[in-house]
Amino acid sequence: MDAYRKRRIIYLLLHLAFFGVVGIVGLFSLNVWVGAVFTLLVAIILIHDWRKEKIFHITVEKYVESLAFRMKKVGQEALLEMPIGVVLINDKFEIEWANPYMTRLMELPTLTGQDLFLLSDELQNIRKSDEKNHSIVTIQDRKFKVIYKKEEKLLYFLDVTEQVAIEKQYHDNRPVIAILFIDNYDDITQAMDDQTKSMTSSTVTSIINDWAEEHDIYIKRINTDRFLAVLNEATLYELEKKKFSILDDVREKTAKKNLSLTLSIGIGAGSPSLIELGELAQSSLDLVLGRGGDQVAIKQPNGKIKFYGGKTNPVEKRTRVRARVISHALKDLIQDSDFVFIMGHKNPDMDSIGAGIGVRKMAQMNKVEGYIVIDFDELNGSVERLIKEIKKESELDKFFISPDEALSIMTEKSLLVVVDTHRPRLVVDETLLKRFEKIVVIDHHRRGEEFINNSTLVYMEPYASSTSELVTELLEYQPDDEKLTKLEATALLAGIIVDTKSFTLRTGARTFEAASYLRTYGADTVLVQRLLKEDIETFIERSKIIQNVRFVYPGIAVAHGEEEKEYDSVLIAQTADILLTMKDVNASFVVAHRQDGLIGISARSLGDVNVQVIMEKLGGGGHLTNAACQLDVETIDEALSLLKKAIIETLEGSKEE
Repeated sequence: MDAYRKRRIIYLLLHLAFFGVVGIVGLFSLNVWVGAVFTLLVAIILIHDWRKEKIFHITVEKYVESLAFRMKKVGQEALLEMPIGVVLINDKFEIEWANPYMTRLMELPTLTGQDLFLLSDELQNIRKSDEKNHSIVTIQDRKFKVIYKKEEKLLYFLDVTEQVAIEKQYHDNRPVIAILFIDNYDDITQAMDDQTKSMTSSTVTSIINDWAEEHDIYIKRINTDRFLAVLNEATLYELEKKKFSILDDVREKTAKKNLSLTLSIGIGAGSPSLIELGELAQSSLDLVLGRGGDQVAIKQPNGKIKFYGGKTNPVEKRTRVRARVISHALKDLIQDSDFVFIMGHKNPDMDSIGAGIGVRKMAQMNKVEGYIVIDFDELNGSVERLIKEIKKESELDKFFISPDEALSIMTEKSLLVVVDTHRPRLVVDETLLKRFEKIVVIDHHRRGEEFINNSTLVYMEPYASSTSELVTELLEYQPDDEKLTKLEATALLAGIIVDTKSFTLRTGARTFEAASYLRTYGADTVLVQRLLKEDIETFIERSKIIQNVRFVYPGIAVAHGEEEKEYDSVLIAQTADILLTMKDVNASFVVAHRQDGLIGISARSLGDVNVQVIMEKLGGGGHLTNAACQLDVETIDEALSLLKKAIIETLEGSKEE
């Protein structure tokens, strides 16, 4: 209104009056009568315009006042009558005023003086944020969008029950595609007669069809060992709550009939595109099979993956045919390269180094120069002793180079072979990894979410005891112009012995075959024992860690190192191995500060507890019986708290299954 009173038309009249006066003075100087007439005319015009403007001004002012009054009245009525909740609070989150809508909603005489969180405990989150504009809370079985204005201490509540219901219905009804695969169907049925094979097929089909019918899933058998399933996300959510009990059903019901069958499921979800869902399902299944089977993987378009199952040890089902095919493919890649570089994981163990020596030998067998890339500052006791032995007895040590040396030698034609890991962040030098166009991955760990995706050739066998075992098998199909030396065979055997704990864990028939092959080339078991010996100080350090052991769950032993002390990663792993030999220990975990500034956790199990799943919850991975992770936290107590939570979640989840 004040702005209107300062309207421009007043200044226009004043300017007109000013020029009128100037005109009058000028005309009076020329002719009095003309000046008088002009003066009268100017006065009449000014008075007339001023009155008209005044009347218009009064009319507009009355209209504006009337409009303001009506708007105020409408605002008050809206505040009191519209179906929108309005609540004013104080610094203690007590309600100072609430409009009638909120009072009627809560069915109380008044809300004034009540605690804000009486409306809903979900409102607690406003304590943690400056503005919470899109939080949804439940009040009296209805959904409300809450808009919080911290400065005014004001909350608006908009009823979005119907909108939330529609959104939920949309998400629940989105399609999901799953591919079910009977892991070892061909292996088990190949020796059966037709009648037994038919009964086996009928048994599995019946179990899967009953499960599908129970959960309203469309399922179609598309192969002897493969099924296609179509469901929606609401059903998927229910299956997740039950931890995919179909895995246990297939395993247990077939076991009663002396059939060791397991099921793997790859699921694609979260996309409206059926083509993309199919691709996600197949990708998930590939991932599950790479991890050993008997699991479920659910993959979203954003790359997020969830795993369920994996409670059993993978059954050995590699074939000589696959090993021969991979070996010939690797031979072709080597022969098409000018140099071969081999790289294992950080803080290498005997398996990583032994496999690296074996792959370098393959390059030599194909007349191509090979180099093993290591970080000389990360070598531990047994590996360091092996390098010293190599320097003493052969010229092999000149083929061990640093990442910087590899960068200076490599060309576009060079081949990189990554052994004993498939995770980019775990290799010796990730920058070097990114420089290669041709990459081969040879690993025996279960496949995780993180993977070297641009690999030319992948040989991953979670059924193998070690990468050294895989490399030994590949060596058998390479040109035999160059024979394995005694030291090379010993290094490979040492890798197998370390990863199998002297042939006691994850050992199959093929493991002994590989060891036998190495022994024919003079692998020295006495030298292996000498390489794996430890000093007294290490033994004492390990004993001190074991003194801190406690059981966080029946059969689950957890030990930790000192807060202010750094430990070698191998020592942490060895301590977990020793703990597992103790009475009443089914799984062991050792937590300690590592030399790289992180806190390491080594996990071991006899098979009843899947330590891989526990470690994956903390960003690590490995095998069902042998896994590890590294945590970027400050204290041992923080790491122990995270570990305990992961153990409880995993074991309680397994019980629900």
